[in-house]
Amino acid sequence: MTFEILFVLLALLGMVIALVLDKMRPGMVLFSVVVLFLCAGILTPKEMLEGFSNKGMITVAMLFLVSEGIRQSGALGQVIKKLLPQGKTTVFKAQLRMLPTISFISAFLNNTPVVVIFAPIIKRWAESVKLPATKFLIPLSYVTILGGICTLIGTSTNLVVHGMILEAGYEGFTMFELGKVGIFIAVAGMIYLFAFSSKLLPDIRTDGVKLDEEPDEPGDLHRVEAVLGPRFPGINKKLGDFNFQRHYGAEVKEIKRGGQSISRNLQNEYFREGDTLVIAADDSFVQTWGESSVFVLLANGHDTEPVPGKGKRWFALLLLTLMITGATVGELPVVKEAFPDVKLDMFFFVSITTIIMAWTKIFPARKYTKYISWDILITIACAFAISKAMVNSGVADVVAHYIIGMSDRYGPHVLLAAVFIITNLFTELITNNAAAALAFPLALSISAQMGVNPMPFFVVICMAASASFSTPIGYQTNLIVQGIGNYKFTDFVRIGLPLNIITFLISIFLIPLIWPF
Repeated sequence: MTFEILFVLLALLGMVIALVLDKMRPGMVLFSVVVLFLCAGILTPKEMLEGFSNKGMITVAMLFLVSEGIRQSGALGQVIKKLLPQGKTTVFKAQLRMLPTISFISAFLNNTPVVVIFAPIIKRWAESVKLPATKFLIPLSYVTILGGICTLIGTSTNLVVHGMILEAGYEGFTMFELGKVGIFIAVAGMIYLFAFSSKLLPDIRTDGVKLDEEPDEPGDLHRVEAVLGPRFPGINKKLGDFNFQRHYGAEVKEIKRGGQSISRNLQNEYFREGDTLVIAADDSFVQTWGESSVFVLLANGHDTEPVPGKGKRWFALLLLTLMITGATVGELPVVKEAFPDVKLDMFFFVSITTIIMAWTKIFPARKYTKYISWDILITIACAFAISKAMVNSGVADVVAHYIIGMSDRYGPHVLLAAVFIITNLFTELITNNAAAALAFPLALSISAQMGVNPMPFFVVICMAASASFSTPIGYQTNLIVQGIGNYKFTDFVRIGLPLNIITFLISIFLIPLIWPF
């Protein structure tokens, strides 16, 4: 074992530990590791910076803006309100109406704004029809994940893997190629949720603190739930030291974390990302902080999403439809032959859509930097560099050789299963993009050493990296619904683990049939 191999392995181990312990934001953790590789001579400055100019990473950035444009058009809020049944209904009937449509929407939009918009609306609706909101919020998060695996743009992970495939010299994914297996996983996952979510999920968990939701006068205080985002300045600080009331003009009454309600000795409690704060605030709080990135979600029992005119909603949806159609048609051989000098791919059409949305004020162009999750972009850019370091140092070849040696008798199917399990364990513990970064060079080396088609391994990475169902920490939408639904960690394990197994079995069976070795 050479010095470079040992150095990279130790650095990757430290990275995983730091991510699991949540010492810093994932982007900064990965960037720190990349700088170490630069100092050790494993990466050149050019290799370190290549990820920051990668087409897939820039595409993800612009998709954040497109998703924000759809959100600000008010289209999503109107869709979910029409889906929710009014009057007496059952959990099964309500799920049957809403979950397939939500899954379809999340195939083309970023999952986080879909959940941020839908979660408080669904919670209010459930309370109004006397159904437990806990039966709907985890399924909401899960179907956005299931929808995301069906298209190239459904999740940033797919675009990251697509970019790595192109850099490795292979043909990348088309718009709906992943749907060849993703649609089967999504349908099976929804059938499972229809059949078992009502039994496996808890009934209503009462909140520890009750406040008046309807203020008598404009200045009166009422209940607001606020989910803390990564940019909240009080993360890892005590409430007593941070003084929330001085910063935001509101009083923290309760902290909901991991299904527990903390309302005593709050001054000694530390703020954590994903915590849901129950605060007493006046009407101006949501108006002031509604678009701030320090809170992932604000819910005060009323509609807080914008409701522009129908013209703006339909125009935003038309732009989204044209973007998806253009990227799909642009991949056809006849179109490529007709326009050999222009690559009419998703990057081309998302660039045009973003500019049109900005100039037509579908989202405020002056605030565009607020709507981009910079930590995710830095994580993606560093993921490319880490993948390159694993190849340059020989780590990928050594680990691949070791895995192949363990599975010599069983052929590529067992190795495909091993890559899924490794990737899925990483995505539950760290982030999906970091998991893909670690798994991709291994998959490339395994396929090269065995002399088989690498595409089945690339597809299985996409499925496994997105299948974050068993813990709330692996995916931001899980953290959001955990807080607003007051779920325990075990709630995710109980309902999510079978969904992970379903994804695994379908992936290992179907992928080699669709993309033969």
